[in-house]
Amino acid sequence: MKLLLFDIDGTLVWTGGAGREATRLAMLEVFGTSGTLDTHTFGGKTDWLTLVETLGKSEGEIGGHMPNYDMVMGRHILHIIGDYPVAPCPGGLELIERLRQRDDVVLGLVTGNVQRGAGVKLAAAGYDPTDFVVGAYGNERMQRDHLPELAVARAEELTGHRFAPRDVWVIGDTAADASCARVINATMVGVKTGYGPSPQEIAACNPDYLLNDLTEFWDVVRL
Repeated sequence: MKLLLFDIDGTLVWTGGAGREATRLAMLEVFGTSGTLDTHTFGGKTDWLTLVETLGKSEGEIGGHMPNYDMVMGRHILHIIGDYPVAPCPGGLELIERLRQRDDVVLGLVTGNVQRGAGVKLAAAGYDPTDFVVGAYGNERMQRDHLPELAVARAEELTGHRFAPRDVWVIGDTAADASCARVINATMVGVKTGYGPSPQEIAACNPDYLLNDLTEFWDVVRL
C-alpha cells in the first residue's frame, strides 16, 4: 500500500489570484491589517508562516489565532473564488480519478493552505475533496517540514497499515515540498507547474521523479 500526499497550489490547482485575495480579506478581518502581503512570496510556505512573515509576529502569537483564521479564510475564499479563473493543473483531474480506483493507494494532502481553504480550492477546480482521505494543513504547523509526519500518522490510524518511508510519496512543485519529503525519507515527485521561480527550484532539488506536469505521471513514475 502506498500513501500519496499532494500539494495543492501549483500542483493540482491554479487559483488565478484567489488565494492571495482571500488571504488579504482574512488578515484584515482577524488582524486589522494585511501587513506586507502585497510583496509576499508564498513559495510553498504554510499560511501560518505567511502570517508570521507578513505581520512580523512570533510563531506563538500567530498560533493562537489559527483556529479562527482557518474559519475566516475558508469563508472568504468560498465567497470570492467564483470570480477568479481557477483551473486544474494539466493532468491533475485524470490522475486523481485513476489513483482513486486503485485499492493499493491512499490519497492525501500536505499543503500550506488552512484546512477549510484547501477543500474550497480543490472543489473549485473540479476535484472531489473527499477523495483525499487524510491531510496535514497550514493551520496545524508553522513549518511545512512538520506536516508529512502528521499526515502519515493519520493515514496509519485510518488504515491500520504502517507505511514504510519508500511507500510515502510527496507530490509538489516547490523546494519546500522537496524539503518536507526528505524529512521523512519519502519518495519525491516534482512537477514544474508552479508559480514564479518554482519550476527551476524544484528541478534543482533533484526529486526522485521530475515531471513537466501531471500528464506525464504514468510515463515517468513507477508506482
